[in-house]
Amino acid sequence: MTRELREALFRLPLAERLELVEALWDSIALECEQEPHPLDEEQRRDLDRRLAEADADPTGGASWEDVRERVRHRPR
Repeated sequence: MTRELREALFRLPLAERLELVEALWDSIALECEQEPHPLDEEQRRDLDRRLAEADADPTGGASWEDVRERVRHRPR
């Protein structure tokens, strides 16, 4: 993207920039419809192993509420 194009896009009114974002997002979603992030075989095996470990120990990990609080209160 050229600098001139970028600057022109940023000068668009808010409503038009939102329309552009929506159109871009829709085009990305359409391209990624089948599998948004294709995994190679090693990644797929690792993911399957991790999912099996998580399923085997439902008490492991942290609740979403705990994670959210930790993130909100971390030093910046």
